[in-house]
Amino acid sequence: QVQLVESGGGLVQPGGSLRLSCAASGRTSEIGGMGWFRQAPGKEREFVVGIRFRGSNTVHADSVRGRFSISRDNAKNTVYLQMNSLRPDDTAVYYCATLSPRAIVSSISSQAAYVYWGQGTQVTVSS
Repeated sequence: QVQLVESGGGLVQPGGSLRLSCAASGRTSEIGGMGWFRQAPGKEREFVVGIRFRGSNTVHADSVRGRFSISRDNAKNTVYLQMNSLRPDDTAVYYCATLSPRAIVSSISSQAAYVYWGQGTQVTVSS
């Protein structure tokens, strides 16, 4: 089992920045990578950005490319989502998830490739 705890959500004005954290604990040796997803009210959960640790392959959703980035701190078993130039349509609950160690690069954006999920953290972009 792997446990994930997200933090860093909150209210931010349009154009602002926010950094989310996702700390992993438990059987971290089972983690092949990490991803961030989000779910806005009335919408389905969607992929944001993910990284496969082997090869450091990173994939971004078109809607966030150039604004959001993912990084990791191996010593802390923590992954970060840096969000810049935030827009009102970025408002959502953001979830981190662990990528299966057997995932291939083409599956990084697929929810089916993720095993453990965090509880989510709310991000609201509003003036």
